[in-house]
Amino acid sequence: MKHFLARLFIVMMLLALMPSKPASASISVGAASAILMDQDTGRILYEKNANQPRRIASITKIMTAILAIESGKLNDTFMISETAVRTEGSSLYLKAGEKRKLVDLVYGLMLRSGNDAANAIAEHVGGSIQGFVFLMNQKAKEIGMLNTHFSNPSGLDDSSDHFSTAYDMAVLTRYAMQNKTYEKIAGTKMYKGWKNKNRLLTEKYKYCTGGKTGFTKLARRTLVTTASKDGENLISVTLNDSDDWNDHISMYEYGFKNFHPTIILEKGLVNAITTKYLKNHVYIKNDVVYPLKKQEESDIHVDYQLVKPSEKWKSPKKIPHIVGKAIIYMDNKQIRRIPVYYSTEKQTEKTSWLGIFKQVLFIQLGVMNNG
Repeated sequence: MKHFLARLFIVMMLLALMPSKPASASISVGAASAILMDQDTGRILYEKNANQPRRIASITKIMTAILAIESGKLNDTFMISETAVRTEGSSLYLKAGEKRKLVDLVYGLMLRSGNDAANAIAEHVGGSIQGFVFLMNQKAKEIGMLNTHFSNPSGLDDSSDHFSTAYDMAVLTRYAMQNKTYEKIAGTKMYKGWKNKNRLLTEKYKYCTGGKTGFTKLARRTLVTTASKDGENLISVTLNDSDDWNDHISMYEYGFKNFHPTIILEKGLVNAITTKYLKNHVYIKNDVVYPLKKQEESDIHVDYQLVKPSEKWKSPKKIPHIVGKAIIYMDNKQIRRIPVYYSTEKQTEKTSWLGIFKQVLFIQLGVMNNG
């Protein structure tokens, strides 16, 4: 018995000294639908019912804003109509007959969620509210919002045919954030006496860079925000969420803690390609960066597919500038494809640890019949 107790004591001591296994990171979000997306790559880091169509309230105005910005009419000054000022809900208290600058209305739209501003913008940019709604749906299809339909520029519950998804709203925000003017307006805390309603931006989360709030009786609270930390840019969307401020912070903290921008394919010479005429002359133009968890790095592999060589290639000047593509997979799922370039000048060998690491990945060489 003594020997048994002694052995048990030793085992317990050893277990106590062993490093504990880190708890698996997880988050709990109360929204009916939610998504956390990497802004730069579009990778989904977290989702909950992200493709389920729902009413979206005033986050609709992200589309209204980007269309106004892209119209090239921001410096226009125009007269506000009676129709615009009669819009119900949140308002800038515009007056019929007064003249306002489009850029000011876009700020009022995004910071104060003015429904009167939304209709005034729609009339000026689209010729009419109906004409502008056509432009909204056209843009939605163009950028890949496949489960979205707009029926007004404000998000009011005046139609059951006005809906989107958390995923589609993240796609829209990712698109809009590529526009520097939109990025600036969405991230403005105060403009001509208007304070931004986005409390995540103004007081609650120091990494927040912008977004749009929303609420109607049927949609409940909706929220789109963006945040950046240490070069990582994220988008959060929640639909029908009574605790959206905290849920967005939770999603961001999860994303920043667990995912990190990682170079998954380094620019420069492609050592793996030893094909005649191409060896030491093919290269990748830019580093390919993708958000990864630490344990996912070993799941990356690259498949190089090359144009079929021609007899003409005996003359280096006859070799095309693009000679193939690099298809990057993570866990056997394609995540990126980029061109592989040829140069008549011999490329410099990679010597960084990353370059060496990439050489030992499962690299496959394919052949393309066409460029």
